Amino acid sequence: MLQVQSKRFYVDVKQNNRGRFIKLAEVGLGGRKSRLILSMSAAVAFRDHLDKFVKFFDGLASGNEPIVSENGQLKSEIIVHESRRYYLSLKENQRGRYLRVSQRVSRGSSGPRLQIALPAPGMTQLRDALNELIDKYAEGYLNESDANVELPEPKHVRAENNKIFYFDVGHNERGTFVRISEVKQISGSRSSIAVPMSSWGAFRDVLAELQEKMMATKGVENDTERTIKSDIKLEHNKE
Repeated sequence: MLQVQSKRFYVDVKQNNRGRFIKLAEVGLGGRKSRLILSMSAAVAFRDHLDKFVKFFDGLASGNEPIVSENGQLKSEIIVHESRRYYLSLKENQRGRYLRVSQRVSRGSSGPRLQIALPAPGMTQLRDALNELIDKYAEGYLNESDANVELPEPKHVRAENNKIFYFDVGHNERGTFVRISEVKQISGSRSSIAVPMSSWGAFRDVLAELQEKMMATKGVENDTERTIKSDIKLEHNKE
């Protein structure tokens, strides 16, 4: 547990059937919790970026004049890892300087970001805590080849009834997959499935077969409709 000013932060290592990960939780007033989830390889990337922010903050303490944007932002970076995006922003307001870290599951997500706000003096504590946990628990749960995997840009398809389908390719310790998400624009509800790369070909073949059969059925219906209209026209001419 890290105590930073009036806030408490918990950095815990967890494990489930999908692998080992780090849960980062901020406990605010009234016991309300905000959580972020980091796979072990994402935790390494986050630790490395956090170290840059620590050095930047130390430079400010040494007298370096910061360039402050209109919204109080001093420095920002984005981490793209698997299907998640992490946004790091060092900001300042009347209460001081703090690091806001937010997480979004995918580019097409319509829900709010998960986020925590860490007072800037606590960045060093968090970095050191992550260092310790990574050194102790990450072995065997890091896929060094992840950094060399080039993933295609996400795609989306607009369909009937105000629906959008998002296709996001991701990569983790178990391999490459595509997450297909259905988002209803009116309600904002979202559902998704993950299809491993080994099944993409079968997925494509099934869709192609279904489309071919439906097009053939539609063609028969159109031919039948044209025949009926032709028969009606002939009967009318006979009269």
